[in-house]
Amino acid sequence: MDRSERHDLEEVLSLVVTRNNWAALRPFTPARIALGRAGSGLPTSELLRFGLAHARARDAVHAALDADALAARLRELGLSPQIVKSAAPDRATYLRRPDLGRRLAPNSAISKSDHPFALAIEDGLSALAVERHAVPLVRALIALAPQRWAKASVAIALQGRVALGDEIGAAFGARLVVVLIGERPGLSSPDSLGAYLTFAPQIGRTDAERNCVSNIRPEGLGVEAAARRIDWIAAAGVARGVTGVGLKDESAGASLRVK
Repeated sequence: MDRSERHDLEEVLSLVVTRNNWAALRPFTPARIALGRAGSGLPTSELLRFGLAHARARDAVHAALDADALAARLRELGLSPQIVKSAAPDRATYLRRPDLGRRLAPNSAISKSDHPFALAIEDGLSALAVERHAVPLVRALIALAPQRWAKASVAIALQGRVALGDEIGAAFGARLVVVLIGERPGLSSPDSLGAYLTFAPQIGRTDAERNCVSNIRPEGLGVEAAARRIDWIAAAGVARGVTGVGLKDESAGASLRVK
């Protein structure tokens, strides 16, 4: 198609597609706004973009985490990760049975540690998020507060849900566990990482007893900012003996040091 033909096509499309008045705002957000319309439906270009975003989200949910490669990268940071699995034997079961993703597989072995802080890095619903952002985030945590994170207990958990971190943290004997997990993909965010912090982890903890730092990725909350927030909540949680609804995130305007 030469230049004149493309110009003619653009003119035809301009007559068919009704533009949205908010179109000027689209460069400022990845959200699907101001899509316009063609008759009573979406323009073809937007329908194709939707299909691509949906395919990426589905791929993120079904992708497998390379635990060995992740462990090797964590060892380069001086950590000693242990690889464990949830009670869900495969990905299909994990997606159908969330309850199995909240418990360790039978006969799982986790070595006790005397360090008060633990990290549970889990694939969750987006292994892509873990592969891209978990190691940079851990590196930022170590640089920010090595007394808390340089020797933290670390487990890499496959087919894991957030609550699996409670059992992992309890097995480590940690005072506080941070679960880094791939969040449910959105149509503009297939690689969003979440962090869930729980003081005195044990089986049976509820979501009300956790603090959450979400949407960790370059297009959302950057790893440096996320590390500062996570570290503040972790330090405050141990110092005050509580996380969740009893601990307000005041990291933006406060500092707290825990030895």
